[in-house]
Amino acid sequence: MSKNVQPVGEVDDRQGARRAPLQPDTRNLKIRRLLDRIAEKAIFAIALIAISIIFLIFVYVGREALPLVWSAEEGFRLSGLFGSPYSWQPVATGTGIPKYNVLPLILGTLKVTFIAMLLATPLALAAALYTAEFAPPRLRGWIKPAIELLAGIPSVVLGFFTLIVLATWLQDVFGYVFRLNALVAGIGLTFAVIPIIYTVSEDALTAVPKLYREASLALGASKAQTALRVVLPAAMPGIAAAIILGFGRAIGETMIVLMVSGNAAVISLSPTDGVRTLSATIAAELGEVVFGSIHYRVLFFIGTLLFIITAVLNWVGDRLNRRLRERLFGSA
Repeated sequence: MSKNVQPVGEVDDRQGARRAPLQPDTRNLKIRRLLDRIAEKAIFAIALIAISIIFLIFVYVGREALPLVWSAEEGFRLSGLFGSPYSWQPVATGTGIPKYNVLPLILGTLKVTFIAMLLATPLALAAALYTAEFAPPRLRGWIKPAIELLAGIPSVVLGFFTLIVLATWLQDVFGYVFRLNALVAGIGLTFAVIPIIYTVSEDALTAVPKLYREASLALGASKAQTALRVVLPAAMPGIAAAIILGFGRAIGETMIVLMVSGNAAVISLSPTDGVRTLSATIAAELGEVVFGSIHYRVLFFIGTLLFIITAVLNWVGDRLNRRLRERLFGSA
């Protein structure tokens, strides 16, 4: 062995003295592994608790609505929730019987939601695209917090603003009869939906690799063409998820629609007629209903229906997101 070659695991200092081989700190390594295991178990436990709470809430709501399956009190039939007469009159008048038909409530919910989505989706996507692709960094630092600030405003404040300011102004401009209607509720709901769609879409656009932009510009495309034909399609899975989240937020909103929708449970496709949504019905009537009555059970059935709609939306959003990823990137 040459004199200049040192044995493996030994290090000479400047004076030439040999030191002991370097050994890993096994104690610290064991502590780190233990902490990693504890953190992993804690995260799993928290996730399990959250899922369990949601499941138990669904079980409780469904259990309260289950007696409707075999109940025949007050002339009630389960088919009456979706059959004629198409009216919601939970309090009997005169010699009549209560009417619990949820179709006017479902139609009102969908009508308000579609109006809100038609207004919020293009506005939020345009703002997200401008912020991610065209806005200067300094301006971007102002736009994004300002839009996301809407998400922190309580819905009752948005409803109050819509009731006092927008409802009167819209009636003066369009001249319709009913001051509170589906159009006003949809516009008020837009303020609650825009921050959700904007935030998720802007994050999806920003996450598109910079290489895509550089390749498009190098091939001669303009910045606008790159944004619309390269960046926007690449971010489509995230944008689709944003729209699904906004749709779910609009369906479950309570205070805004309760204050400005007119609360008229009628079947009408006109946006200038009053409507009543599923969530607003629960909020308005559950506090005064007789415990264990048919009315009480029907309100819990409406809550179960909202749970099912939300679950279906999440499932559809997940499937759509996977298919878009497979089409764009070749894998889920």
